[in-house]
Amino acid sequence: MGSYEVARTTTIAVDPTRVHALVDDFHEWPAWSPWEDLDPDLQRTYTGPDSGVGAHYAWQGNRKAGQGTMEITGSTPERIDVDLVFMKPFDSASKVTFELVPTDSGTQVTWRMRGEQKGLWGVLGKVVSMDRLVGKDFDKGLARLKAVLES
Repeated sequence: MGSYEVARTTTIAVDPTRVHALVDDFHEWPAWSPWEDLDPDLQRTYTGPDSGVGAHYAWQGNRKAGQGTMEITGSTPERIDVDLVFMKPFDSASKVTFELVPTDSGTQVTWRMRGEQKGLWGVLGKVVSMDRLVGKDFDKGLARLKAVLES
């Protein structure tokens, strides 16, 4: 019904290889992910390689955390691609990218999510944008990533 894109950018005062290491390994996401606070009893399952292409993460939690999966489908020093699928509280599939650009002061990190809103979410998307729904989460996640890496 409607395509969406949510993107946020920050600069982190560390080398891109350090940023890449934290984002490219789902085992590291609890240190910075904005959704880790949603369910203290969140069940996580990791399969495939520890990091990089083929790494797979599945979660199941309370109503706020929902249920879904992520898989790294591309990993270069400049970019990490992730397929994100939610099963609960709603069905949704998105393409997520983390773009890492070296700068004089460290690394510019852009977190981007693209997808299509279908069914009820397509109708809701005409009233409340995906940017409004998850943009603040991206801001929170990038702030946490920055704090972890710069500490």
